[in-house]
Amino acid sequence: MSKISGLGGRLHSGETSIDFIGKRRRWYALSGLLIIASIAALSLQGLHLGIEFKGGASYTVTKAGSTVAQADTALASAGISNEVIVQKVGNDKIRIQTGSLTSEKSNALQDALASTFAVSIDSIDTQIIGPSWGKEITRKALYGLIGFIAVVMLYLAMAFEPKMAVAAIVAVIHDVFITVGIYALVGFDVTPATVIGFLTILGYSLYDTVVVFDKVRENTRSVTATSKMTYSQAANLAVNQTLVRSANTSIMALLPVGSILFVGAGLLGAGTLKDLSLALFIGLATGAYSSIFIATPLLAVMREREPAMKALAKRVHARGNSQVLATAGAPSEDVTQKRGPRNQPKRKGRK
Repeated sequence: MSKISGLGGRLHSGETSIDFIGKRRRWYALSGLLIIASIAALSLQGLHLGIEFKGGASYTVTKAGSTVAQADTALASAGISNEVIVQKVGNDKIRIQTGSLTSEKSNALQDALASTFAVSIDSIDTQIIGPSWGKEITRKALYGLIGFIAVVMLYLAMAFEPKMAVAAIVAVIHDVFITVGIYALVGFDVTPATVIGFLTILGYSLYDTVVVFDKVRENTRSVTATSKMTYSQAANLAVNQTLVRSANTSIMALLPVGSILFVGAGLLGAGTLKDLSLALFIGLATGAYSSIFIATPLLAVMREREPAMKALAKRVHARGNSQVLATAGAPSEDVTQKRGPRNQPKRKGRK
């Protein structure tokens, strides 16, 4: 712990510095690879939409000691094998989700479930969802996302500056796109819980980015007046100063979400948790990454193109070169010592 606090102190004072801005091409290349992988996953596999979005049927059987194998047996006896998801909910419930079924197929599945689990048909919770309802949910989700981005850009432009708003939104889109791509690659179903997870990571990504940008604004408030460092150098210092804080915040957020994903959904088999927890886990990780490696370098690149910042960079570089030349022109200690004492003229004695 003392080593981490010591590192944080050196990063904050500038004694130790990581060149995030100067090595931005590396981070852009890494993000580009992730985006290409996401595009490939979406093109080849696509998203597995849940019945809430594409329509279908859901059957929930409540009985102590019920197993997924019994549900598979009932599905096989009813002749249903396509677009089927079987989940164990708690200790005494089994949920079977299928695509759209005809009335005959639905009745046959209910009879098979009642016979396999030894329950009455009336005790089976059956829900039929039409595709029109799913389209309405999808449309509202897209409207909500567009409205969210517009409001956030307006707020960031007023609270900070327009270029910070652009950089923050690019980072958010970067996070959502990679999360969606990984979701397609893993093959989890997109449910309303997934949409909630996506909206949550939008807020978290912006939160981390705003923390970094606030420090950037503080460091660059009088950067043109002092001419001690360029905008990129001041922004890089801000990232280093907030690095430990961002890492601690991200780790503390990822620990409980990781427990839900790996322990709850993985070990305990709580399938209803995996949709939300996977979106949160990937989104939180990419949000912490983009705030440091994408948003701030992108902001620095946009600001360095301004005439005032170009002039500042020239003054800073010229000042640095003049200091180097002054140091090189001054006599060194070794040279002074080698010259030895100055010879004094001899006085002529009186005759």
